[in-house]
Amino acid sequence: MHGDVHHPADAIITKEQYESYYKTHESFVTTLSGDLISKTFLFIGFSFTDPNLDYVLSRLNIQFGEDSRQHYCFIKKQSKGKDDEEIFKYNLRKQELMINDLMRYKIKAILVEEYSDITEILKEIERRYRKKTVFISGSAEEYGAWNRNEAQSFIHSLSRGIVSADFRIVNGFGWGVGSAVINGALEAVYERPDRYSEDQLIMRPFPQFETGEKKLPDLWEEYRQRMISLAGIAVFIFGNKNDGKGNIISANGVKREFEIAISQGLIPIPIAATGYVTREIFDEILKAPEKFYEGMDWIIPIIKELASDKLPAQEIIKRVITIIQTINK
Repeated sequence: MHGDVHHPADAIITKEQYESYYKTHESFVTTLSGDLISKTFLFIGFSFTDPNLDYVLSRLNIQFGEDSRQHYCFIKKQSKGKDDEEIFKYNLRKQELMINDLMRYKIKAILVEEYSDITEILKEIERRYRKKTVFISGSAEEYGAWNRNEAQSFIHSLSRGIVSADFRIVNGFGWGVGSAVINGALEAVYERPDRYSEDQLIMRPFPQFETGEKKLPDLWEEYRQRMISLAGIAVFIFGNKNDGKGNIISANGVKREFEIAISQGLIPIPIAATGYVTREIFDEILKAPEKFYEGMDWIIPIIKELASDKLPAQEIIKRVITIIQTINK
C-alpha cells in the first residue's frame, strides 16, 4: 500500500506523503476497507505502526465494533536474549499491551517461538484448506456390474452430495465420468444458490492436441500435477478405457493420478465396488493401509465396505461423505 520496489518514484516515504495518503490513494483505502470487511486477513511481518492502516482499522472498529471480521497476525514471542530481567519484563509487558490493543480491531495474535514456525503453520493451513477440496478421478468406457444409467446416476448423486456437504470438487472431465460430475455439482448449486457457489466446482479438461513445443504426454503430466495439488482428498471410481481397437483396458491415467495424489499427501478413497483401476488401487492400499492412512485407523473398515458390490449406491455415497466430513473435523 506504500509502494513497490519496481516503482520507487511512487513510494510513500515522507511524513507529508503519509498525511496526504487519504487523498492521493483514496481508491486504495476504499478497496482495503472493503476487503477487511469481506475477507479474513493474515498479517505476516507487520509491525502495526503504520498510521494509514491504523486509520482504516480505527474507522472500521467504530463503524462495526464486535461485528467486524476476525483477522490474524503472527508475532514472535518476546525472548529474554541478552537483556537483563527488567528490560525483558518491560518488553514482555509492551508486547502484551500491543496484543490486547490488536484485539480491539478483531486481530488475534498468534505467538511463535521462532520465525521458522510460521512456515509450518502456513503448511498446516494449506493442508486443512486443501482437505475441503475433493479430487474425483475416474474414466469409464464401460461400467462393469453397473449399467450405464445406474453408473451415471451414482456419479451424479456422489458429486451432488459432496457439494451439498459444503465441499469443493476438482475434476479433469474424465471420459464417461466428467459430465455426471458437472451435472451433479451444478444441481446442488442451482437448488441452493444462496448457500452454494459455482466456485465449488473446478473443472480442468485435458488438452487434446499439441499446439506448442510440449508433447501431449508431458502436458497431461503437468496438468495432473497442478490439478491434484488443489485438493486434499482423492476419490477414485471405475478406471477403464477403450484402446482404440475395441478392447477395454485399465486406464493408466487414473493409476497415475493415484500415484500423484499419494506423492502430494492426498487421502485416497477408492470406491472399489466400481471395479477396474479403482479395485487395483484398493488392493494396493490394503497391502499396507498404515502407509496411506497414518493415524486414521477408523477409515480402513469403511474403505473395505466401499468394496462390496452388495452395498446400494446411496449407502456408498453416504459413507464417502462421512469419510470426507470426518477428515475435516
